Amino acid sequence: MNNINILWVDDEIDLLKPHILFLEQKAYQVTTCQSGTEALEVIDDKNFDIVFLDENMPGLTGLETLHEIKERKANLPVVMITKSEEEYIMEEAIGRKIADYLIKPVNPNQILLSLKKNLDHSRLVSEKTTSSYQQEFRKIAMDLSMVNSHEEWADLYNKLTYWEIELEDIEDASMVEILESQKSEANHQFGKFIDKKYKDWFSPNTDAPVMSHTLFKDKVVPELGKDKPTLMIVIDNLRMDQWKVLEPIINNHYKKESEEAFYSILPTATQYARNAIFSGLMPSDMEKLYPNYWKNDTDEGGKNLYEAEFLEAQIKRLGLNHLSHEYYKISNLQSGKKLADNFRGVKDNDLTVVVYNFVDMLSHSKTDMQVIKELASNDKAYRSLTVSWFKNSPLLEMIQQAQQLGFKLIVTTDHGTINVKHPSKVIGDRDTSLNLRYKTGRSLTYDKKEVHEAKDPKAIHLPSITMSSSFIFAKSDLFFAYPNNYNHYVSYYRNTYQHGGVSLEEMIIPFVVMSPR
Repeated sequence: MNNINILWVDDEIDLLKPHILFLEQKAYQVTTCQSGTEALEVIDDKNFDIVFLDENMPGLTGLETLHEIKERKANLPVVMITKSEEEYIMEEAIGRKIADYLIKPVNPNQILLSLKKNLDHSRLVSEKTTSSYQQEFRKIAMDLSMVNSHEEWADLYNKLTYWEIELEDIEDASMVEILESQKSEANHQFGKFIDKKYKDWFSPNTDAPVMSHTLFKDKVVPELGKDKPTLMIVIDNLRMDQWKVLEPIINNHYKKESEEAFYSILPTATQYARNAIFSGLMPSDMEKLYPNYWKNDTDEGGKNLYEAEFLEAQIKRLGLNHLSHEYYKISNLQSGKKLADNFRGVKDNDLTVVVYNFVDMLSHSKTDMQVIKELASNDKAYRSLTVSWFKNSPLLEMIQQAQQLGFKLIVTTDHGTINVKHPSKVIGDRDTSLNLRYKTGRSLTYDKKEVHEAKDPKAIHLPSITMSSSFIFAKSDLFFAYPNNYNHYVSYYRNTYQHGGVSLEEMIIPFVVMSPR
């Protein structure tokens, strides 16, 4: 990347100073111009590796400037940047062989991603894995610009997860950096998608995905009563990438019948998402119908103490009174070993549900314990630690016994988790909830660009603690921090795993059905 020279042409170039400083900190050399005419003069006098070109400029337009640049230096990559999403502009620019096409407002990661995509080609093809990713890279980038449905987002996230695991052992750190940039951009766009679509998913006759509150009815019930008992394992906090590295171990005992993604409700937090799975209801309905079971953020006591009762009520509501079932929650090694030792006792159940809390404990331990912070310093290490636990856990013993007893196996989760890296300032009163990825309370002050807002919680079926309460959810890898003692707080929580907000990692999660080998 040494001596990479960039020409950035924009009539409002002064507004882009933060982006330019960001690139210069990454050791890129940036020359700026404020018009197409000025840019052509500079190009005649100096060699550049790439050009960022604003489409909408007075005088010589971006498309006219592009034409002149290609006349002079046909192989010089040009990235068109525009406020307009008009199709004819995109087609015209692509027809003139632009290297990339970005929609304003652009963020530094988009710029960095475009640079790496266009200038690091030789490294991308240095070995077979990176070569394969290079072929897929542009397709993912194109998909990212067009994805507009929950199915497409699930497919795209699956692709990113696949490549994250494929690339984790390569020596070229820049490849991982490229993928991280692509994931970051995907999360940025996914946040916009949730802003537009999430509330609509609760309206009648809309194309909504399977979500926490519909999972049991839509996906679990159809698997029951097919001449064999079913073991449903809910591993709290299990991300898609963690499932992918556990799958080969389980494959020794089970073969996969189906795997699909479903969406966690917001907040992507245990008290909301897992209660929704077992009750088959959204939180506002749980509060209304089962006030003795539901607790809001500010209420004292455990928030997930009545999952068995919620499950019982849902089973009755679905007319499945004949279904023999048991529910177990495992939150420590001792209770896990006890169930594994006595697993044959559940062989006559139609459905046995086991909630296993290890991954959730791991994420919280990473926040609280320095040794875990070092053992799980990034997503690759976090996956590795998950595998080490699973191979030696009572949960694997249960799965082995279930296979011997002929159980069908369902593996799923309530929500995922994300490694948070950047603080977002928020101000609230003393009754504001404490979660780092979502807040509910009155008179919240925050940066609207960094959150998904729910000013009317009832519109997304969430309870209101007071008449004026609202919810906000952090997007991408942000975490909420209060101005008081800000630096200490940020240092303590940065690079920890949190949940409750809007990200691919938290919301798009696995549901897998397997049959015994």
